[in-house]
Amino acid sequence: MRGLALTALLATLVPLAAVWPAANYQSEIAEWRRQREASLKQDGGWLTVTGLFWLREGTNRFGASASNDIVLPAGPAQAGVFELRKGAVTAVSLGGSRAIRPDTDDFFAVGRLRLYVIQRGDRYGIRLKDPESPFRRDFHGLEYFPAREEYRVTARFVPEPRKIPIANIIGQSELDDSPGYVVFRLHGREFRLRPVLEEPGAKELFFIFRDQTAGKETYGAGRFLYTGLPQNGSVVLDFNQAYNPPCAFTPYATCPLPPRENRLPVRIEAGEKNYGH
Repeated sequence: MRGLALTALLATLVPLAAVWPAANYQSEIAEWRRQREASLKQDGGWLTVTGLFWLREGTNRFGASASNDIVLPAGPAQAGVFELRKGAVTAVSLGGSRAIRPDTDDFFAVGRLRLYVIQRGDRYGIRLKDPESPFRRDFHGLEYFPAREEYRVTARFVPEPRKIPIANIIGQSELDDSPGYVVFRLHGREFRLRPVLEEPGAKELFFIFRDQTAGKETYGAGRFLYTGLPQNGSVVLDFNQAYNPPCAFTPYATCPLPPRENRLPVRIEAGEKNYGH
């Protein structure tokens, strides 16, 4: 009898044990989504990006007056000038002058506004961030496909380092370092994706991909996905963490586009859906 009772007890425990990993995974995805939305809405997040102004060589005036080269939504009529001289950008105002490094956290403040320098190829621009951005004010939340573990797959990593061209939405292309490619199976079929490294010594693989939900349920240009570096020849691709590029939320971003080999002939019904303005 005790044996039968123990068997019956185990029979009730095994299904419960099987439920816990799935429940934990759903909680992990829910927390990832919470952090994803918080990063968009935070001060300095992509929802605050409200302008992009390309600089010309020489003097570029900025301020609230319509007579400026860079017209700001607030602040003094004439706030200062940006000097672009042979790839170096200097902000000059009544408070003095100082160089601003491109594509860093360095910025020039005008009241509540923050002005950053970006470099894209041989072009330099000013990215404007405004905490009172209408994109931030009118943000109505993100939508996702239901999180399903079948879209968390282990891929085989094949080392094949080379540079690949990555185009962006402003018509430029640059060669980025790609350490290799991954091979994975989904819906009974085999696919490949090639990541890039965002900078030398990067600790993550960056995948820019497009699947057959693009332009329908998901953002038309494609989505982003990060993974850890290969471990023992494998990489875990969790498409439930695929998300929209910044261009889905502001027209003032310069998003990269998926390389040819990352345009997948399959529907990946996982991750972030398209954001409707």
